[in-house]
Amino acid sequence: MGRKGMLWTLTITLCLALTACGPAEKGAQAEQLALEIRGEYLAMTACNTQVEVTADYGSRVFSYSLDVDYHREGETVLTVTAPEEIAGVTARMWEDSSVLEYDGVQVETGAVTEEGLSPMAAVPLMLEQAGAGFIAQCGLETLENGEVLRVVCRDPEGQPGEGVECTLWFQPETHALVRGELSQDGYTVLTCTFTQFQME
Repeated sequence: MGRKGMLWTLTITLCLALTACGPAEKGAQAEQLALEIRGEYLAMTACNTQVEVTADYGSRVFSYSLDVDYHREGETVLTVTAPEEIAGVTARMWEDSSVLEYDGVQVETGAVTEEGLSPMAAVPLMLEQAGAGFIAQCGLETLENGEVLRVVCRDPEGQPGEGVECTLWFQPETHALVRGELSQDGYTVLTCTFTQFQME
């Protein structure tokens, strides 16, 4: 058999293998990918990314853009880049404390809810959940930019739609985090869209 014949046979074999993938195979594929990504984020020490954040307080919604320099140990810096009115506001976060800085003035900040859900804490919390959160569900799905892995993290004893849930979407090839949502009792309160994600 010539080279062209071998390539043709291989192509047919791969196509048959792909079309033979049913829900069970897709589920197993998603679970394996979720575990691989979890291991990488658990080992990650730092990352840099840009994030579009939407905070929904029910009666009002705020949107803004951040440059994020995340470090698991040490200082994490989040700098507001938009809207222009608050551009330059910087949040500096450590494991046990955080401050907001603007024009050299520091203001202590705390959590908006008892569970610690706040716009400033959203990105670090999502990154921690990516590496250490309990995976309650996972699956491959299609968004506007193609196929992604969707992972839902919540309390191991919790039920869907109860308490705090963190839903994360990853790019299957690069494993970059592309989107995240934090919900309280089934209501999405914080949404993050990640771009230029670089893991260290």
